[in-house]
Amino acid sequence: GDYITITDELDYQTQDPILMETAEQLGDQTGDTLDVLTRDILNAGTNVYFAGSGHTLRSQVAAGELITDTLIKKVVRLLKNNKARRMTKMVDATSGYGTTPLNASYIGICHPNTTYDLKGVTGFTSVEKYASTASVMEGEVGKVDEVRFVETTNAKVFTGEGASSIDVYSTIVFGSDAYGTTRISGEAIKNIVKPLGSGDDPLNQRATSGWKATFVAKILNDAFLVRIEHAVSA
Repeated sequence: GDYITITDELDYQTQDPILMETAEQLGDQTGDTLDVLTRDILNAGTNVYFAGSGHTLRSQVAAGELITDTLIKKVVRLLKNNKARRMTKMVDATSGYGTTPLNASYIGICHPNTTYDLKGVTGFTSVEKYASTASVMEGEVGKVDEVRFVETTNAKVFTGEGASSIDVYSTIVFGSDAYGTTRISGEAIKNIVKPLGSGDDPLNQRATSGWKATFVAKILNDAFLVRIEHAVSA
């Protein structure tokens, strides 16, 4: 959890609804924090493909060794062989000009810097060309082969861990039931507001608004989860 301190001066000198504004900031921070916690758990999975030729370590990934359609197809092949069920259903083509049907697909989580390279990958289809946009996920940018990619700045970056200390990016691809999250009923997320004068505040100078959460993320089946570690274009 975390909290924001609000002073009495701020409270009486501004016309803005301070508690409402802090609640919005805390809500964003809550989602961001839980997302990062989940990301770190998923990146502890054991199935990994490295960009480049013959690499077996992150430290071998060099500049210019980008994500490719071949790597994505290898991930799909592995997930299929591991009997991972796809996350989305088939979407048939429509009569719209230039639309593309969607296969039942796995989900990929990628960084915006990776999206830049994905758009140049053979077979990339942007969301604008989907047969139906009704099922487009928040942050979804497009698909390659049988993977639909969702973009987030929270995607893992192994800073300085590649060859010549380059940053190595992780793109996670998973099937149904690869991981799970859970919380304690009634204690999942709480917004806690302490008014001026609470605690050790004899002059009523400080109030706080904060959040706390119970949260667990866990890999349920490591065979249904694969990551690609790669460089990105400069």
